[in-house]
Amino acid sequence: MRTRAVTLTEQVTRQLRTDIENGIYPIGSRLPTGRQLADQYGVSAAVIREVTEHLRSQGLVETRQGVGCTVRSRTGSAGFQLPREPDLGRTELADLYDLRIDLESAAAALAAVRRTAEDLDNLSLLLQRLKIQLYDAQQAVDLDAAFHIGIATATHNPYYRQLLQYMNLQLHQAVAAARANTLQQARLPEAVHTEHEAIFEAVRDGNAAAAREATTHHLQCAAQRLGLTLRARAAADSLP
Repeated sequence: MRTRAVTLTEQVTRQLRTDIENGIYPIGSRLPTGRQLADQYGVSAAVIREVTEHLRSQGLVETRQGVGCTVRSRTGSAGFQLPREPDLGRTELADLYDLRIDLESAAAALAAVRRTAEDLDNLSLLLQRLKIQLYDAQQAVDLDAAFHIGIATATHNPYYRQLLQYMNLQLHQAVAAARANTLQQARLPEAVHTEHEAIFEAVRDGNAAAAREATTHHLQCAAQRLGLTLRARAAADSLP
């Protein structure tokens, strides 16, 4: 039977879930702030973001801008959840990338139609920061995820943002693995950044078709960098 190390995210998630179930954080109460939780558990802010997203996806808390995390239930819901990346085989991970391509390309197309000046400023700033941090593995992973979530946010459909944020967090280790591989190949980080810029430019220009195409291309390349074979792509390549 395969065993693996329990991640920091899982450790903190289990502890907070237990505290909620035991009534330490009653229904209707707020969890400590992200900074306070990070200090309490000795982890990064990125880990706490993952933890709160897991708790939200389980129906234990709800998150609101400017309010934080409020406890909504002492027992988790049995709703749709993705398996965590370390538990996935290559076929399952490829299937998730197929799903991610469909969802994120549609989100980018919608963002191209609905984006505001504020959205574009946010995406532009993320790209600038990402360009500076291309060779910092952890910063690059966090900013990469933030860029994709920023595209989803620009749809102004909260369900796109919530779903894609959840998927990005679940596949965080896969993104980290792809970034680590990218760093070992000369000029590849710059090539990946060019893919992000193409998405941004299409969204900025209001070109929904180009935004969809640029996102599809980027995520297909990301899957390829992980050594994954996407079924839809393989089927298309086999056509005469």
